[in-house]
Amino acid sequence: MGIRAWYPARATVRQRLATPILRTKLYVPPPRPQAVLRPRLIARLNEGLHRKLTLIASPAGFGKTTLISEWGARSGRQVAWLSLDAGDGEPVRFLTCLVSALQTLTLNGVKGIPADTRHSVMSVLESPQPPPIEAILPALLNEVSAIPFDFILVLDDYHLVDNKQVDAALAFLLEHLPPQMHLVITTREDPDLPLARLRARGQLTELRAADLRFAPAEAAEFLTRVMGLTLSTEDIAALEGRTEGWIAGLQLAALSMQGHQDAHGFIRAFAGDHRYIVDYLVEEVLQRQPEPVRDFLLQTAILDRLNGPLCDAVTGQPGGKARLESLQRGNFFVVPLDDTRHWYRYHHLFADVLQMHLMAERPDQAPALHRRASAWYEQNGAAADAIRHALAGGDFERAAGLIELAAPGMRKTRQDATLLGWMKALPDETFRTRPLLSVEYVGVLLTSGELVGLEDRLSEAELWLDTSAGGRARTEASAAEMVVMDEEEFRRLPGSIAMYRAAHALILGKVPDTVKHARRVLDLTSEVDHLLRGGALAILGLASWRIGDLEAAHRLYAEGMSHLRRAGNLTDAVEGAVTLADIRLAQGRPREAIRIYEQALQLGMAQGAPAIALRGTADVYMGLSDLHREFNDLDAATQHLLKARALGEHAGFAQNQYRWPLAMAQIRWAQGDLDGALDLLNEAERLYSTAFSPDARPIPAMKARLWVTQGRLGDALGWAHERGLSVADDLSYLREFEHITLARVLLAGYRTEPADRALLEATGLLDRLLKAAEGGGRMGSVIEILILQALAHQARGDVPAGLAPLERALALAEPEGYVRIFLDEGPPMAALLENAAKRGATSGYVRQLLAALGKAEDRPLVKQALAEPLSERELDVLKLLRTEMSGPDIANTLMVSLNTLRTHTKNIFAKLGVNTRQAAVRRANELDLL
Repeated sequence: MGIRAWYPARATVRQRLATPILRTKLYVPPPRPQAVLRPRLIARLNEGLHRKLTLIASPAGFGKTTLISEWGARSGRQVAWLSLDAGDGEPVRFLTCLVSALQTLTLNGVKGIPADTRHSVMSVLESPQPPPIEAILPALLNEVSAIPFDFILVLDDYHLVDNKQVDAALAFLLEHLPPQMHLVITTREDPDLPLARLRARGQLTELRAADLRFAPAEAAEFLTRVMGLTLSTEDIAALEGRTEGWIAGLQLAALSMQGHQDAHGFIRAFAGDHRYIVDYLVEEVLQRQPEPVRDFLLQTAILDRLNGPLCDAVTGQPGGKARLESLQRGNFFVVPLDDTRHWYRYHHLFADVLQMHLMAERPDQAPALHRRASAWYEQNGAAADAIRHALAGGDFERAAGLIELAAPGMRKTRQDATLLGWMKALPDETFRTRPLLSVEYVGVLLTSGELVGLEDRLSEAELWLDTSAGGRARTEASAAEMVVMDEEEFRRLPGSIAMYRAAHALILGKVPDTVKHARRVLDLTSEVDHLLRGGALAILGLASWRIGDLEAAHRLYAEGMSHLRRAGNLTDAVEGAVTLADIRLAQGRPREAIRIYEQALQLGMAQGAPAIALRGTADVYMGLSDLHREFNDLDAATQHLLKARALGEHAGFAQNQYRWPLAMAQIRWAQGDLDGALDLLNEAERLYSTAFSPDARPIPAMKARLWVTQGRLGDALGWAHERGLSVADDLSYLREFEHITLARVLLAGYRTEPADRALLEATGLLDRLLKAAEGGGRMGSVIEILILQALAHQARGDVPAGLAPLERALALAEPEGYVRIFLDEGPPMAALLENAAKRGATSGYVRQLLAALGKAEDRPLVKQALAEPLSERELDVLKLLRTEMSGPDIANTLMVSLNTLRTHTKNIFAKLGVNTRQAAVRRANELDLL
């Protein structure tokens, strides 16, 4: 449960970050009138159209954008073009731009993706609480699949997008790419996509720097026909050799030589690497420009994108549009970003050198230029760009004001990473006079897991509160004046500060402080302030859960979620269902947990497009998976996990990423694949991060239980020693699961090497645990403890004594449908249940459990004429080895790691006495194993 569920941002987004500017950089740049056609490359691109992806990867200056624009214009297909910049790494912003690009597709009056409708992907993206992009991808694929013509989507400068979620989303799109769509990526570095898999499947076309270099004939055509130079064959060869066919170098050299009296001498004068050549040639180009042109180039070098009005605002001179058109016509490293020539950008290398010249020649001008750009972007509704330029220009007061206005809406749309970067760029003194900004910073830090200095920031904000004056500001000894951008938010500031103090205390495990601050929130806020009151009640519920008072925890947390729903924060309500269901499960009420999850799914899937779920829906599916596993419906459990993964959980958008491998580990465990289960538990442990919800079932303790099942008692004892566990410990709810695990370890030790002391310690600990769990109403623990008491009596040969706790466990478990909690105990439980059946204990339920235990025991008994039979999981692997699937595909199908698959394969080869995949299949057929 993240902090957003307790202090969500306000519903009103006062300043949008997605602006019309984003929709103007989408169209394919037209080919230059005098562009050099490159038949050899055009042919390769055409040949790759039947594949999924074309990757154009090279350093700057190799003509990637120009090549694709020339080809796209002649490909015979519609082209959607998205020119990316560093600001497009935010997942929601990226997908908004991508969908906008697709909406430009039109053929014979038919639009590729219809205009925004209530249930369209774009309408969901532009909603106050857009879901994560991975949740939207299935709906986007549906819209793309409906496009009635072939088309190309170009992602230009993809290296500027540095976000794993965006990479994962793009990998998902590639995996399910509709046949009429072809994706093109231009980049300076290989993207984090499954390129090896695509390459092996023949689904990838690649052009690299070596492919893009001008051949001598192409260089000659470019220099003579495009750049208008008259050079000898020897000079052309020399220039091509010096630049090694590097297109940007050739273009800069050509610009430098235009009007030069001694072209031959010029060519002989320069040499070196690309960076040196660029510096040298740009210097030559700039020196030859009239002063107005030079001024324009240097002043606008600070801009990532250029249009006429923006350039006019930055330079303080009119005529920017005409100047840009003139530069573009003169092949002056100006790249159009749309087919109406409204937006442009400088070639990246050219821009870098222009900026260096600006800082070297006119360093005092740069801040003012950035401030003008910031003001223009603010006036045109582009808050993100306005903030970026204010920060770049060192105008921290302006940046702080813009961030303060944007923060509530950005937190609501989960753009915390961007906010954190901006806030970290501000000097500390900026926050001292801005209490609202300081408190927003605390919220972002809490969400990001950064806890250092939180209390200092809250105290600084609190200095500006004068409780005797009804929340108005007071002036401290300093002469500084408080800055507040929103008076309404300032009036709520005391409650916000108390809220974050409560959340901070909860993370630190300080329950009394948590309760004190949360109750102060309730005292400070009105009944209609559903956001703060909902957050405070949710925190009180989590505090109660931490100390094991589950009924109070559920009541308070449910009340908090009700407030958040009334506030319109439906995402928080869906995410909160996971907490409510976990509490009910701890109370031994899985059927009610199922109902909670089903209601959350109805809420989560009712918003926006039918195929789009709110954030948290994947966690709900994972919770349902675990419950169906307990009911021994392993197929349903697996299907729910697959739904979670389809929503993007494995790509990382779920609230608690560790839950997916944890749930799958328990399914593998139930299937008898203990090694696979351990691999998944290790992955879950790696992904786990401290959460606001109590860690009531620690993953290391689950690993210790698995080690006991594997017979690795030494490892389990090592875990208990490392955790400092003892049968004499004071008991607490947060360590209850660990102490029950310790009892399991002691019982396993007794079975291995009978010693009365170990058994007495185990039974004594179980007696104490039972009393504590019963007192706290934790019936899930009660059932497990009773089962272990029955097994302890059985272990010392007193089966009749074991039947009493077993029958009580059965009576508690039957109404709720528990199954795996009995089955996982294996043959010893089967023997006990048979004795219970003879005594008539809930006979129908016992027969059901015995039947399930019989099936579980029969599963590995496939007829195998082998000295060491194959396990069920190894048989699953063997069946897939006879297909044409690759190793990674098999691992993906079985939902195991590649290392686990290799281990299974190695074991299969050893048991069958073979060395190759083909030999394993032949041997399996001989033995009738398939």
